[in-house]
Amino acid sequence: MDQLALLFVLLLGAVVSVPVGDRLRLPAPVLMTLLGIVLAVLEFVPEVAVPPELILPLLLPPLLYAAVRRTSWRQFAANVRPILLLAVALVLVTTACVAAVAHTIVPGLSIGAAVVLGALVAPPDPVAATAVAGQLGLPRRLVSILEGEGLFNDVTAIVLYNVAVAAVVSGTFSPWGAGLDLVLSAVVALGVGLALGWGANRLLGMLGEPTLQIGLTLLVPYASYLLSEELHGSGVLAVLVTALFLAEYATDADDVMARFAGHTFWDVVDTLVTGVAFGLIGLELHNAIRTAQGRWADMLGWAGTVVGVVIAVRLLWLLPATWLTKRLHARRDYDEEIPTSWRETVIMWWSGMRGVASVALALAVPLGVDGGAPFPDRDEIVFIAFGVIMATLVVQGLTLPTLVRLLGVRSDSAREEAFEKELAVRAAKAAKRRLREIEQVEELPEELSEQMLRRAFDIGVRISPDLGEEERREAQQQRVRRLKRVRRIQGEMLSAARHEVLAARSEPGTDPEVVDRVLRHLDVRSLR
Repeated sequence: MDQLALLFVLLLGAVVSVPVGDRLRLPAPVLMTLLGIVLAVLEFVPEVAVPPELILPLLLPPLLYAAVRRTSWRQFAANVRPILLLAVALVLVTTACVAAVAHTIVPGLSIGAAVVLGALVAPPDPVAATAVAGQLGLPRRLVSILEGEGLFNDVTAIVLYNVAVAAVVSGTFSPWGAGLDLVLSAVVALGVGLALGWGANRLLGMLGEPTLQIGLTLLVPYASYLLSEELHGSGVLAVLVTALFLAEYATDADDVMARFAGHTFWDVVDTLVTGVAFGLIGLELHNAIRTAQGRWADMLGWAGTVVGVVIAVRLLWLLPATWLTKRLHARRDYDEEIPTSWRETVIMWWSGMRGVASVALALAVPLGVDGGAPFPDRDEIVFIAFGVIMATLVVQGLTLPTLVRLLGVRSDSAREEAFEKELAVRAAKAAKRRLREIEQVEELPEELSEQMLRRAFDIGVRISPDLGEEERREAQQQRVRRLKRVRRIQGEMLSAARHEVLAARSEPGTDPEVVDRVLRHLDVRSLR
């Protein structure tokens, strides 16, 4: 098997792991990691030949962009305190604790090398957290905090990692210089992210064609990451800022085709890239096994101790942090999304899985330092890092669904249904307001006006069928049944139309591009 065949196997596994994970109620990223582990122990499977320094630039930008598309700036702002407590403060505390323990238990491990280890195992993975939390039906407030933590903790961890690596390689360290680097990195990333977000938004409006717009959205995350890194900023933060800007300002309510195609495209990208990323984590087991040969007892002991520190620090930090956040939020006039019980805190604790970023940072540890000497204890750092990744991702990922069921943590479906109904009412009222505005300008026949008024109400009913029960119960129930019947008949009519258009594709002299264009119009019509 060569590298191209291996990539195809990972891509195929990424697609198959989704339905298999749904059937087994297990996260697809965990299944892909297990697949990578199986492939890693097979003799005919080659070692991964992707240079370590390319893993982050290739995988992180599209994964981060896809994750941000599911959130919003308002959602982040509503959870800013718990997110900062996790994404910044907890990363710093975890790095310090891991560094202190590793320096103590690993013979000869310098403080600088220990900080490198602490920084690369500190950040929970945003992709794993999003995939796992979203699949288990957790309360939206928990998913929001986990997503925000996963998206922003890489910024802190990667800056700490770069500072620690530079200190070990050069042999010098300045706390003031490190702090200045952190601030400058954030400022540069914010500037690059906002500039590219503004520019991409303008360019999206000029392109018009959905295909070109989607192609641009694929390029923008890479451009934001690479430009920021080139200017010594945080590439991760730049991608997040760009994505949040576009999610806030680059949405055209009337551009149905672009929105439909964009969601489909990014769902595919997210599935494939996530699968490959976690498959690579399992495949990198080759390196860990080679590193530990002849020293299994010591290496496993060190890795197990660090795993315990990482897990314990997260729990010990979450308990007071949750209490503090509740106290601070209790003084606000509005309800923000925070954990409301010890059960939810336990779920947040057990959701701290490490993944793609930790693997990439571990593999990117330099081979040598200034002067030609090897990087101190690089093999030990890489092995311990992989021990933490495998233990948290596989063990926690496999047991989290069971823990969620045992604790009975579920999404607040009643609240979601109420909000959906509220949006349905707002949508129907907006349609009615627009109808009244049109009637003031145009003279509509009474029959047409009544028909349009019914259709305005139907807009809300299609979103939330229960809406019809609140007004004129019996009559509206009949209308709901009639609406369902009309939708069924219309669906069958559109299905027949699509079959006829597709049949024309095989007829002699037919232009397939025209057929596909007509079919796209029918597809959009089917969604309305």
